[in-house]
Amino acid sequence: MGSKHLLLLKSTLTPVTHTHTHAAYFSSTSKSQLFSTHRKNITFSTSSPKSISPFHRLTSGLSYYPHAAMPVPRPVSGVVLEVPEQQVIDLEQLTILKQKLEDIGIDGAACKPGQYNGLVCPSCKGGDSEEKSLSLYITEDGAAAMWTCFRAKCGWRGTTRAFADVKSTYAKMNRITKVKQPFREITEESLELEPLCNELLAYFAERMISGETLRRNFVMQKRSGNQIAIAFTYQRNGELVSCKYRDITKKFWQESNTEKIFYGLDDIKGASDIIIVEGEMDKLAMEEAGFKNCVSVPDGAPPKVSNKELPSTEEDTKYQYLWNCKEYIEKVSRIILATDGDPPGQALAEELARRLGRERCWRVKWPKKNDAESFKDANEVLMYMGPAALREVIENAELYPIKGLFNFKDYFQEIDQYYHQTLGYELGVSTGWRALNELYNVVPGELTIVTGVPNSGKSEWIDALLCNLNRSVGWKFALCSMENKVREHARKLLEKRIRKPFFDVRYGESVERMNVEELEQGKRWLSDTFSLIRCENDCLPSINWVLELARYAVLRHGVNGLVIDPYNELDHQRPPSQTETEYVSQMLTKIKRFAQHHSCHVWFVAHPRQLHNWVGSPPNLYDISGSAHFINKCDNGIVIHRNRDPEAGPVDLVQVCSYPRILSILLMDGGYLPEYFPPYQFTEDTNFFDFSSVFLKVCVRKVRNKVIGTIGDGYLSYNRYEAS
Repeated sequence: MGSKHLLLLKSTLTPVTHTHTHAAYFSSTSKSQLFSTHRKNITFSTSSPKSISPFHRLTSGLSYYPHAAMPVPRPVSGVVLEVPEQQVIDLEQLTILKQKLEDIGIDGAACKPGQYNGLVCPSCKGGDSEEKSLSLYITEDGAAAMWTCFRAKCGWRGTTRAFADVKSTYAKMNRITKVKQPFREITEESLELEPLCNELLAYFAERMISGETLRRNFVMQKRSGNQIAIAFTYQRNGELVSCKYRDITKKFWQESNTEKIFYGLDDIKGASDIIIVEGEMDKLAMEEAGFKNCVSVPDGAPPKVSNKELPSTEEDTKYQYLWNCKEYIEKVSRIILATDGDPPGQALAEELARRLGRERCWRVKWPKKNDAESFKDANEVLMYMGPAALREVIENAELYPIKGLFNFKDYFQEIDQYYHQTLGYELGVSTGWRALNELYNVVPGELTIVTGVPNSGKSEWIDALLCNLNRSVGWKFALCSMENKVREHARKLLEKRIRKPFFDVRYGESVERMNVEELEQGKRWLSDTFSLIRCENDCLPSINWVLELARYAVLRHGVNGLVIDPYNELDHQRPPSQTETEYVSQMLTKIKRFAQHHSCHVWFVAHPRQLHNWVGSPPNLYDISGSAHFINKCDNGIVIHRNRDPEAGPVDLVQVCSYPRILSILLMDGGYLPEYFPPYQFTEDTNFFDFSSVFLKVCVRKVRNKVIGTIGDGYLSYNRYEAS
């Protein structure tokens, strides 16, 4: 089409006349005599060059021509220019500095100290147009350099020095006071703008932009011979403030030394709801969809969100257009950010929201183009889907996210997955004992506190539970068990897995000892199922150290559960101003966050404090040494207890028998298994009056998640020889 043959108008800006003033003195043929004993100011005036070099932007947002590109006047014959003593250049350090610049890709060979030099950025190569977007400044003494790329999609910047300890003007570079120059007054006549030609009208028609929309927004063109560029006029109160040019290949440039404002600013005057887009074409597209209350940013998008604090209004040069239009947007109640869907566009939305206030911002979600891509911006949606689809996108804009503030609809997808049970283990994982199925099940991401008086079987119950979970659903575990030697812990786990004693000694009675082949199979199972967290030196491990290693185990080995046994073997140093209760609360919060973030169930063993006047009844979770937070913050609390109270039932006869006959377990959200029967498994037994077995009473007193348990009692029996 004819519109595709339009050429880029590189620059038709009005040439600028520069005046240079140099201090000079005169000399005669006799060097001992000065022609004049005083200095004289000589002024040189230069005419504009025929070809204007690409202009650059200062951090103040203004545009300028680099000194290196300006014509340098020749001194009058016989005149020697004076160089102040403090600006004498050290050629050695200048050479080293330029070598450093060359090493990082900056060609500063022709750059002179004390000047801003326009170069091609080695990071972005100047984009498709290969523009000289890198501004390099070398200090007057040649000791240091700083550079910035002013392409919005690059932004590369940095500094370097010739020597690390050199004294130079480097430290003063960032303290230079910027002189704010008055903005140019421009008109359509002075810029030689004219109505759009038929070729450009056809180009806009291809992008679904009508002639009426173009006329209302004062879109014009600028011609130089057979070169034509689109001119987007920036107006405020009907007066021309600035002008931005674009060619068919999306190369942009702007009038220098003009005020930065929104494109379409007059359209949001007095509006309560406005739309902000990333480009002028998107602003025009919004109007085709029926939204005139729309403006476009003048400078495009940054490459990424800044990690620095927001600068002051005066120093916020990149977004100065916001403050120049402050009276237009300060009373707006709803701002829809319809920036591009690519990473720079999303970075722009975040930067705007930071400045405008997230609480009054909305954001759009561009529709899908195909299974892999979404549409990029408003004009693309208009071209491919039409104005109705674009209007629907804006009408369905979502609240801009505020950290820590959510709506239930943000979780609708997760709620649906929970309802349809597609997340996995929504109803918990069975302990492996049917008598406990209605009372306690294991849910990923929860914290279970296990307590009980010493010698009650806390660790053995946990080990048996882990074996059951591995057998039923293949879970893997990280073990931080400070009270167990590795070989002893391995023996206990192997006996529960293989269901045979490790040694041929009295506790195995008539059961045959595991053979070497079974041992080798068991060792492979240990290696595949468990990761060990151990502090091999004399130091006590801290909870942060344990959780960090557990995180590695989750990421490297895919563990589903973590056992920390026990609490009193950890390092609990805390600041003098922090109470133990505050420390325990903070520690349990860290554990719960770890469990939730990594969907990993944590079993934490904690001993009760010394019980005075204890008669053998089971302790409760409030008796745990340290803090009531152990019961307040846990998801499940389990008290494992062997009965020692004659009034509560048969007393444990361990002192005369090989094994106790009856045990009782108090659970608050949990379950049980004792430590004195490592070679065997628990099974359900309804005839709990048969004293040939050991009976376990499970009393559930608290359940936080009603889906996985309920209040009630259950009974287990211990069988020495049969698997459960």
